[in-house]
Amino acid sequence: MLKLLKGKTILLGVTGGIAAYKSAYLTSLLVKAGADVQVIMTEHAQEFITPLTFEGLTNQRCHTDTFDRNHEYSTEHISLADRADAVIIAPATANVIAKLAHGIADDMLTTTVLACTCPKIIVPAMNTRMYENAVTQDNLRKLKEYGMEIVEPAEGRLACGDVGKGKMPEPDILYQYVLKACAYKKDMEGLKVLVTAGPTQESLDPVRYLTNHSSGKMGYSIARICALRGADVTLVSGRTSIEPPMFVSIVPVVSAQDMYEAVTQRSSQTDIIIKAAAVADYRPASVSNEKIKKSDSDTSLSLERTEDILKFLGSHKREGQFICGFSMETENMLENSKAKLKKKNVDMIVANNLKVEGAGFGTDTNIVTLITEDAVKELEIMSKEEVAGCILDEILARRAGNIV
Repeated sequence: MLKLLKGKTILLGVTGGIAAYKSAYLTSLLVKAGADVQVIMTEHAQEFITPLTFEGLTNQRCHTDTFDRNHEYSTEHISLADRADAVIIAPATANVIAKLAHGIADDMLTTTVLACTCPKIIVPAMNTRMYENAVTQDNLRKLKEYGMEIVEPAEGRLACGDVGKGKMPEPDILYQYVLKACAYKKDMEGLKVLVTAGPTQESLDPVRYLTNHSSGKMGYSIARICALRGADVTLVSGRTSIEPPMFVSIVPVVSAQDMYEAVTQRSSQTDIIIKAAAVADYRPASVSNEKIKKSDSDTSLSLERTEDILKFLGSHKREGQFICGFSMETENMLENSKAKLKKKNVDMIVANNLKVEGAGFGTDTNIVTLITEDAVKELEIMSKEEVAGCILDEILARRAGNIV
């Protein structure tokens, strides 16, 4: 796991609900990501899980009492508030939600949160009827108005035996909310970004299709990092087996024509377009309505060109728009990619060679070269999320005119 939260202080508030046991796993995820995790437990939370559990995970004292004298002298709740990069309360009971909504500060958790100016994430977890109660919903609306992020509870069987909305989401999901809150600087806030990813499928008949080996990992990593850096992201994706990134609007497509239509319908309203998808250059000239049977004679396949999405984008590029294409090569990578940059009239090409170990389809790493009209930058091998970060850094620098 990348240390995405290294140097960050996360305040984790745990209140009195059965879902408190999940908070231990969330703590572990945050610690593994490099965060300094400060856990604050309410009195009732300690009936469900002990402070010792969190102290073992964080190797730090768990905070339970505003007036605890067993610590270095400071006004403890103010000290924690000053250090915090993000606050997450998971689970958040109806009681603590009501207190926060009305500025009541009568314990360590509520006094600390009231003093915090950092992003705050509230994770309601309770009985369905309590959650749907008009008072609770009004309190949640107030917290939203105050700028707090409210994580929708999941649906399912609750501890009380009822079935409905009120379950605390899994720790992996809550971890993503913390990343969104403070892992990256929000240097893409206000930007609309369109990313394409994955392969396309071109039907031969109801059974078969032509495709390629793209996994979608590179494009999905780019979309995810864009969202975590504050962008409004639309991901146009061919069929993949990987989980879509959170905080991103997904537009599923199948064929190259589907992708062409999805992209061209949205391109004019977009500030940055990053075309990481592996789009078919050709499709069958005709598609059989029935399965094509095996034949003893030679069978030839007639193909026709698909629409060139990148060429369309380059020829319709509006002022201030940045277009980045990808180039997957097996030989003459630089020459072919430079030619593509000029021919398609785009701002940057991200090129890699399929035959280089650590690059290409399906891997978790990549080795790319960033090609622009005036520069060629070769990057070392790194994870695809790190590559995504470097691509975005280059795009933002060029948009701002800060070229290094």
